Amino acid sequence: MENLFNNTEVAFALKNNRELKRAHFLFKMISKPTLVKMGSALANFAIKTHLPVTGIIRATVFDHFCGGISEEDCLSVVDKMYAQGKVASVLDYSVEGKETEEQFDAALNMTLKTIQFAQERPDSIPFAVFKPTGFGRFDMFVKKGEGKAFTAEEEKEWERIVYRFNVACQYAAERKVLLLIDAEHSWMQDAADEIVLDMMRKYNREKAYIYNTAQLYRWDRLQYLKDLHVIAKAEGFHIGMKVVRGAYMEIERERAAEKGYKSPICVDKAATDINYDAAVTYMLENMDCMALFAGTHNEKSSYLIMELMNQYKIMHNDQRLFFGQLYGMSDNISFNLAKANYNVAKYLPFGPVRDVIPYLIRRAEENTSVAGQTNRELDLIVTEMKRRNL
Repeated sequence: MENLFNNTEVAFALKNNRELKRAHFLFKMISKPTLVKMGSALANFAIKTHLPVTGIIRATVFDHFCGGISEEDCLSVVDKMYAQGKVASVLDYSVEGKETEEQFDAALNMTLKTIQFAQERPDSIPFAVFKPTGFGRFDMFVKKGEGKAFTAEEEKEWERIVYRFNVACQYAAERKVLLLIDAEHSWMQDAADEIVLDMMRKYNREKAYIYNTAQLYRWDRLQYLKDLHVIAKAEGFHIGMKVVRGAYMEIERERAAEKGYKSPICVDKAATDINYDAAVTYMLENMDCMALFAGTHNEKSSYLIMELMNQYKIMHNDQRLFFGQLYGMSDNISFNLAKANYNVAKYLPFGPVRDVIPYLIRRAEENTSVAGQTNRELDLIVTEMKRRNL
């Protein structure tokens, strides 16, 4: 088992030689923090000044990390990954930073559309997903979480946010589609957690349809999971949880230092790894009322989950447990797990090229900040290029 993720022939079977060379080029660039900073600044400048750069971005970083500009555009990627590799997809509308009611309603409509896609393709698209701030202003979540009083106008705005959550969750549960709700910054997350808890109470009575997300680089999330378990057992509903390490580490630490409160982030990577492994272990010990989406690019954590599944006699294809990775990353984990008959779903971001650039910048910055991740990707790509005599 320990060598499962070294099989590059399986990992990159879906990439032709040109795509493999492009991946090599991109990860070489991402491995250089200075280049990532320069590229991020140039991309932001190009978008703000409306420079004609979408073609270049589309042909390089966009096509590597995204499925397309629309949900229909993604279907060729979805079909290819599932037909050839048995890896499913999660269509992720990755347009960020919107602020108007019209934009939030549009995000809801897009979410309903992806839920419909998932209902029609339950094997290749088992999940739909949305971000809390896709349905409402960031500042509203912050104010609600801090317990500050809303104005009458804000009260109506908050009701519309909760309404959008409910519409999406009800639509998914009625169609028996699993729905992931992403986590964001810690200082807005409490309010989002409260809404998702109510959605679980309403729609997770027979099984987990609604999934919250726990970012385990936060030292308090394991206790949050245990506290949620107590509530679920008492009230008789199932917990769906996507467990990840986290995506906003630098921002979280900078804000904590600036405002003078204890950082919500674990002291180091080792502590985060311990926290993550403890969380997935806890969930696998309590699968009678839990469903786990294990979002991880970490091979050791993946092996641990496989070992625990064997220990607790959880079948490889048990629908309560999925492994998840991002499209364009860790194909050695995704496709080798799928070949071994585990459930695997890759997040497949999509949206207009210009609107998705903030997501792509964050993806590049995250790869740069995670020690060893980019080098591991490069080593695997080079191994496969040598195997193909490229």
